[in-house]
Amino acid sequence: MLVVAALGGNALLQRGQPLTAQNQRANIRTACMALADIVRAGHRLVVTHGNGPQVGLLALQGAAYKPDEAYPLDVLGAETGGMIGYMIEQELENALDHKQPVATLLTQVVVDADDPAFLTPTKFIGPVYERNEAEARADAAGWHIAPDGDKWRRVVASPKPQDIPDLRVLRLLLDQGVIVICTGGGGIPVLRLPDGAMIGIEAVIDKDAASALLARRLGADALLLLTDVDAAYRDFGTDHAAPIARITPQEARALDLPAGSMGPKIAAAADFAQSGGLAAIGRLKDALALLDGTAGTQVRSAPETSTEGETQ
Repeated sequence: MLVVAALGGNALLQRGQPLTAQNQRANIRTACMALADIVRAGHRLVVTHGNGPQVGLLALQGAAYKPDEAYPLDVLGAETGGMIGYMIEQELENALDHKQPVATLLTQVVVDADDPAFLTPTKFIGPVYERNEAEARADAAGWHIAPDGDKWRRVVASPKPQDIPDLRVLRLLLDQGVIVICTGGGGIPVLRLPDGAMIGIEAVIDKDAASALLARRLGADALLLLTDVDAAYRDFGTDHAAPIARITPQEARALDLPAGSMGPKIAAAADFAQSGGLAAIGRLKDALALLDGTAGTQVRSAPETSTEGETQ
C-alpha cells in the first residue's frame, strides 16, 4: 500500500514543552520508530507534518527586525519545512538502518487569493499565552488571536489547498523507491498568476487538508492522521464522550467538532475517504493498528464499514 502519514504537532513537540532543538529531536526520534514500522511491514510511505509552533517562533524572531525587513509566512513555511524535514529524514534513516533512501521535498501548494479564509484567520501558530499577554502582543503587532484550550494563541489565514505543482517531482522520487517527506506545514502557500508564474502569499495552510489533497492526487491507499489522542470522540470534553470506531465520510461531515483541533482532521479524513481509500485518525504509536483497522477512528466510504457512527 501507498500510505500518507501526517504527523501532528505532538510528534514534534509535546504541549507545554519548550521549543528547543533537543525536545524536537527526541520527539521526532520516537515518531520515526513508528513510521519505520510502516515501512518494515512492506508499505510505501510519504510523510507530512505540521509546523504551527515552529513557524510562530520564526515569526517572533522576525519581529526583532524592522517591519519591512521581516520575512513573510510563505518564506518562514519553507524554512520550517527544511528544518523539520531534516530531522525527520535523519531519524527515519537511522530507524531503518540506512537501508532505504529518504528525501525531503520543499512543496509549493497553490491557494486562491479570494479564499474567504483570508478574511477570517483561524490557523494557530506560535506559543500559547495567557489572555492578557496575548492581547498585549496582538495590539502591538497587529495579530489576530483566539482561545486555544485555556490559553490564547496567534491565528493566521488558512486558505484551502487547491493544487500541488511539485507532484511531478514527488512521483519521480516515489518511482525510485524513495520515502518522501513533503508538504511540511501544509506546504508553502503560493498564488498562481494569470501568466502561470507563482508567488508566495502570507498564510499557513492546514496540514491535514493539504495531506488529504496530496493523498488523493497520488492515489494513495491510506491516509493516517497521527495525533496524541486514540481516536476522534463524540461529545469530547463531556461526561458522555465516546471514541468513534467507524464512520462514513457523510457521517463524519455531520459531526460538530472543534474547528481548531479535531474538526480539520475529520474534514480531511472525509475528503480523502470519499475517493475510496482508508482514512484513519489515532495515536502515532498505533500507526500499524490504524492500517489494520483495529485502532483509532476509521473513515471509509464502503457500506460494510459504516455502523452509523459506531462508537467503541
